[in-house]
Formats: sequence, structure tokens, C-alpha cells
Amino acid sequence: MSKKNILTVDDEIHILELLRYNLETAGYNVIQAESGEEGLEILDKNDIDAVLLDLMLPGIDGLEVLRRIRTNPEKRKTPVIMLTAKGEEFDKVLGLEMGADDYIAKPFSVRELQARLKAILRRVDDQKNENDKKKVKKISIHGLEIGLETRTVTMNGQEIEMSHKEFELLKLLAENPGRVYSRDILLEKIWGYEYIGETRTVDVHIRHIRKKIEEDDSNPLFIKTVRGYGYKFRED
Repeated sequence: MSKKNILTVDDEIHILELLRYNLETAGYNVIQAESGEEGLEILDKNDIDAVLLDLMLPGIDGLEVLRRIRTNPEKRKTPVIMLTAKGEEFDKVLGLEMGADDYIAKPFSVRELQARLKAILRRVDDQKNENDKKKVKKISIHGLEIGLETRTVTMNGQEIEMSHKEFELLKLLAENPGRVYSRDILLEKIWGYEYIGETRTVDVHIRHIRKKIEEDDSNPLFIKTVRGYGYKFRED
């Protein structure tokens, strides 16, 4: 996985170097800017995954930089965390209302900043993954085809009847190949909290699905058992 590009915009050199050291240590690629104008120019010419933006900058201030980011069709979804030495609630509310994703006051804890940055990047990645999934209308692998919109399952062109829960279970696993789900997590996602603890329900449905899609359900090709834990869909 490639490193995330983080743009830091601050006119205090020691803050920039503090951020660079700690973010690079955490595995990020850091690009620095000492003014709002420079930050916007860098953002325009580079793929930036998140911006750490100081509020008080020479020239155009952080709020104006944020406004320009949010009105740029190509860059408006870039996550922005505002950094400021000013603690007035007005500044915080104004920044958030203008589209900042988060806000942290100086002096700040580096660990807290890293945690907030990580959470925002994870949320962006999760949203991107969800959007990518929505674009996919079917999953095809080794003769198995799952129609995500039509809610149909075929094996080598032969339609297979599935109950609602069987389809939802197969769909969840197939959309996340290689991801291991515990029986309790599958219960929560497919059946709801009231079924937690009744793990046999999952095993029975997995067995039914295997009988329908596997050539040899005792040696499954698609849904793999993770002994003592749960299930996963094959990786290709």
C-alpha cells in the first residue's frame, strides 16, 4: 500500500518540522508549505490525502484556504484538520461550518493529532470502498456469479435459489474476499443483535450455501472455514 501524502501548512518552522518528524515516523509522506498561497499551489499540483492547516497564516489565512479548497471541484473532498493557537469557540465553529473535518488547538498532543488524522483517513478510505462496491453490479469468480442488484446467484450459468439470509451472507463474504468474519460478527451483520450467541445459525446457513454453490462442499472452493473463529471468501 502506498504512503498517504499529508500537506502541512504553517508559518512556524518548528511546527512544520515537528509534524514532519512524527508523521514520517508514522509512515506518512509529508509535504510542507509556509503560507496559504504555497499550500494551495502544492495542493493543485499533487495528490494530497489530507491537509493539516494552520488558521493564522501570513497573506491569506487558513479559513480562506479552507474556503478555496471546498469550492474547488477537484479538491473539495480533501480532508482538512485545522490547527490553531486560538481557542475561541467562534473560530472552531466557523472552521467546522466552512467544512473542516476536525480542529485541534496548539499546543497539541502529537499522539492525539495522529489518532485524529488516522481516523479521518480511515473514514475516507471506508467511504471510497463503499462507493466502489456500489459501482460493482455483479461478482464473477470461477463460474459463480452474484448479481448484487438483481439478487441472483448462478453457477456456470445455472440459476441457484437462495433464501434472503443465504444471499445476504454470501454477498457480504464475496464483497470482502480474504476478510475473516467471526460467527458473532456475521450474526450481528446479517441477523441482528438479538441473535448474538446463536453461532450455530451461521454454520447451518454456510452449510446450505456450500451445498448449492460448491462442487464438493466438504472441500469448499469459495467459502473457507477459519478454524475456531469463522469464515472468509476466497482471495484471488
